[in-house]
Amino acid sequence: MSGNIQLLSDTLAAARSEGRAALIAYLPAGFPTVDGGIEAVKAVLDGGADVVEIGLPHSDPVLDGPVIQTADDIALKGGVKIADVMRTVREAYEATGKPVLVMTYWNPIDRYGVERFTTELAEAGGAGCILPDLPVQESDVWRQHAEKQGLATVFVVAPSSKDDRLAKITSVGSGFVYAASLMGVTGTRRSVGAQAQDLVRRTRATTDLPLCVGLGVSDAAQAAEVASFSDGVIVGSAFVKLMLDVPDAGAGLAAVRALAADLAEGVRKR
Repeated sequence: MSGNIQLLSDTLAAARSEGRAALIAYLPAGFPTVDGGIEAVKAVLDGGADVVEIGLPHSDPVLDGPVIQTADDIALKGGVKIADVMRTVREAYEATGKPVLVMTYWNPIDRYGVERFTTELAEAGGAGCILPDLPVQESDVWRQHAEKQGLATVFVVAPSSKDDRLAKITSVGSGFVYAASLMGVTGTRRSVGAQAQDLVRRTRATTDLPLCVGLGVSDAAQAAEVASFSDGVIVGSAFVKLMLDVPDAGAGLAAVRALAADLAEGVRKR
């Protein structure tokens, strides 16, 4: 099976044709357990997310705030492996038919083997990979293998990125561009506005790729705000926090499904 970059592109284009932004959810694999994580991913997709990112838990996450670090810690202590991440991708895709990406730091892929990782991700039905710490100038080998397997390579841009750097990043990325709405780590914020809007405007001048904004969105009102100037709204910490705060797994699934439905309504009010 080749990867699902086309499904990702078609999904984002379909949202745009409906006059709305796509809703992209993030959840780490293996949290609270491998099976529980798979059910949570299905729940957010059933609730209304268009696309999901599966986090590959890492012991030294530079971009992740305390909420996601806590979930990653639980997953790692539970013994989550890359095989479990691939299984999560496969089962989520087969159950919903929606695009599933992996978000990971470079080190685990480097140790696992680029060819092996891209081949397995494509075979699982994955749509691509978000690589927040892989420098564009060192990405040739990854991109060659990803392209061969039909996988998107999503790079992250930040408010600190200069215009020439934005152009370099967007010229080699595929699928969409992940625009980090503010400097710092992941986590919900009271406001996600001005910096993100400026970053999207500057990045849009360099590419026709969809621009999806993450870091900070936690409710329908913020989703609507970000949807007004972007092609996709990425939500992670808010889902993870709900699952950390509930008394049992069943309540967690109900909570993330309900939040996905609320956010899906928000992205339609742009």
